[in-house]
Amino acid sequence: MNEQANLEIATFASGCFWCTEAVFQRLIGVEKVLSGYIGGQTINPSYDDICKGNTGHAEAVQITFDSNQIDYNTLLKVFFTTHNPCTLNRQGADIGTQYRSAIFYHNEAQAKAAQTMINTLTAEGLFDAPIVTEITEATTFYSAEQYHQNYYNDNRSKNSYCMVVIDPKMNTLRKQFAHLLKPIA
Repeated sequence: MNEQANLEIATFASGCFWCTEAVFQRLIGVEKVLSGYIGGQTINPSYDDICKGNTGHAEAVQITFDSNQIDYNTLLKVFFTTHNPCTLNRQGADIGTQYRSAIFYHNEAQAKAAQTMINTLTAEGLFDAPIVTEITEATTFYSAEQYHQNYYNDNRSKNSYCMVVIDPKMNTLRKQFAHLLKPIA
């Protein structure tokens, strides 16, 4: 890691964290993406707890990024482009409050940037329905179980969900943000 890095944290929920993690892992300037749970009342919830839909948590990712290489507004653009921010408590076939669209801000600048982005997207009429993404102050982020980490990279060819749901998001990412992608090793 670059010693001159200016590391910051962004936390987004946009449906299944496997999808969100896969998208943000590929961006230049993103140092780490951790799948987990945020925004609920249960302490140290498990995946089984979350799936019941009564903990209040969202499946989310915590992104550590170098703001000298990629800024928060660019992360917001990727976030809004790679999921549907107009469906309440759902992304595709994933239904429940744990799949809500949410931005968990870590400071007032992030809160303001998120609200400005929503206002801009709304004014531009880019979506057919109102944006329902919530903007909430970040609370405790609980890391998901190890088998959820790096899920797409480890399971792409083994899990049809990866091919059917995540691959189209990856295609959108490549089409819309090719200039932001890390070189393929």
